[in-house]
Amino acid sequence: MTKLLRHVGLLLLALLMLYPVLWMVVSSLRPNNEIFRRPGLVLDNLQTQNYGEGWNALASPFGHYMVNSSIVVLGCIVGNLVSCSMAAYAFARLDFTGKRLWFAIMLGTIMLPIHVIIVPQYILFSQLDWINTFLPLIVPKVLATDAFFIFLMVQFIRGLPRELDEAARIDGCGHARIFLRIVLPLMMPALATTAIFTFIWTWNDFFSQLIYLTDPEMYTVPVALRSFVDSTVETSWGSMFAMSVVSLAPIILAFLLGQRYLIKGIATTGIK
Repeated sequence: MTKLLRHVGLLLLALLMLYPVLWMVVSSLRPNNEIFRRPGLVLDNLQTQNYGEGWNALASPFGHYMVNSSIVVLGCIVGNLVSCSMAAYAFARLDFTGKRLWFAIMLGTIMLPIHVIIVPQYILFSQLDWINTFLPLIVPKVLATDAFFIFLMVQFIRGLPRELDEAARIDGCGHARIFLRIVLPLMMPALATTAIFTFIWTWNDFFSQLIYLTDPEMYTVPVALRSFVDSTVETSWGSMFAMSVVSLAPIILAFLLGQRYLIKGIATTGIK
């Protein structure tokens, strides 16, 4: 009986947490004048035209903005996987002067809010003439600026037996071949976790993309969704909710496909 009550309580809590998402889906199928007048989940008047109108409501079809987001996301994923894995291998396996100090500084950057560095970054990218391009969003990832992923991979590599490295070194492998042939294949759970988190965080990023992208043709999905809200005219809430549902589909798909790797990458600390 206790187990049944526990499951019922968890189910009710899950429904409570999912209510905003369910309400958004239902609202995307309602006429614009009924969305806020009927806040419940009961759908009496099904209207699918919000999806067609929302897809073509902006200067370009909504698919154009999804392609822009895909370009940014792909660049960020590749950048994080390459740079963070190399930095993590250096901290976990190499010995160099000031290693502990640099590792501490790297961890300290996790606590540094983006609002502190956004102004100097904007000035730097402006002088490089990168504003209104995808470069300010992608290039920092190539430079291993996400300390969280470096720390995640460092902890994973430290759990790998050093005997593997020593055996490869006896066979004549240097650090490059050890990293590529031994360590990197064993890091797949951590790499998958990095890729999934990078995808979700970058796809949902609004602040940075709003700062650097000013041309409507360069807008990504979050910035394009903001364009539906206009203080000078009546906001088409139905179309905005419809495109919000469309923009959630890739995230849900990525989570469902990568859930096993996500859990394994966080929980695994090495070879047992």
